[in-house]
Amino acid sequence: MKRLYILSSGAGGVDYLTAEATQALKECEVVVSYNKYAKELKELFEGKEVYTSGMRREINRCQEAIEFAKSGRTTAIISNGDVNVFGMATLIVELMDEQNLWDEIELISIAGVTSFLAAASRVGAPVSQDFAIISLSDKLTDINIIDKRVKNSLEADFVLGIYNPISRKRIQPYQNFLNRLAENEKRIVVIASNVGRGVKEKIIITDTDELLEQGVSHPEIFMSTLIIVCNSNTKLTKNGLVLTPRGYLNKYDLNGELK
Repeated sequence: MKRLYILSSGAGGVDYLTAEATQALKECEVVVSYNKYAKELKELFEGKEVYTSGMRREINRCQEAIEFAKSGRTTAIISNGDVNVFGMATLIVELMDEQNLWDEIELISIAGVTSFLAAASRVGAPVSQDFAIISLSDKLTDINIIDKRVKNSLEADFVLGIYNPISRKRIQPYQNFLNRLAENEKRIVVIASNVGRGVKEKIIITDTDELLEQGVSHPEIFMSTLIIVCNSNTKLTKNGLVLTPRGYLNKYDLNGELK
């Protein structure tokens, strides 16, 4: 059967590429990718036909990948992070369904390590309780729905991951986010950019007061920044790491016996 992989490349670079994804790439004859990701993974594309394009060409890339697969060539479309976390899985599946290609193409989705999880591993254990992940991009989602999701997540005391916080032309969703932070008690915040991209990687531990003070002009927050807003139980360890206790030591003593 003709085969199309939706392949997660992980948080950035090649460090978070899984063994399953690497094996799938070896099987592929054609790779379809956003320009930036193709440059990062070019050493893995040797001997393959590579089709790339820039921002806002997602439908074109997905359709190209489908056409390559229909022609009989095993194909991968690259999705940064995880294919199901604001990635290419939803569009590929939608296009496959619209064109009724399920009997013609075998679709295989390869999971990946998101920047949310990668950044969390860098700073300790901030995501040990329930969490929500929200994109502030209102390109495809109504801004009022985004605001409602942020409000409800903060009120429910979730650890909150924020993707696509702000861009030069898209400021209001982030301003709304700050307004919601102002309605809640101070929380620890992790700001991460270029996770997995070597010397470019930058991760800062701060708090919501600092975010509110900097406003929409925060120098470390831009389109590709990830923000983790911790919950009300989160604290800093003695050596400055971030800890969201799951509750073990509330129930058990240090020997593992019930209190």
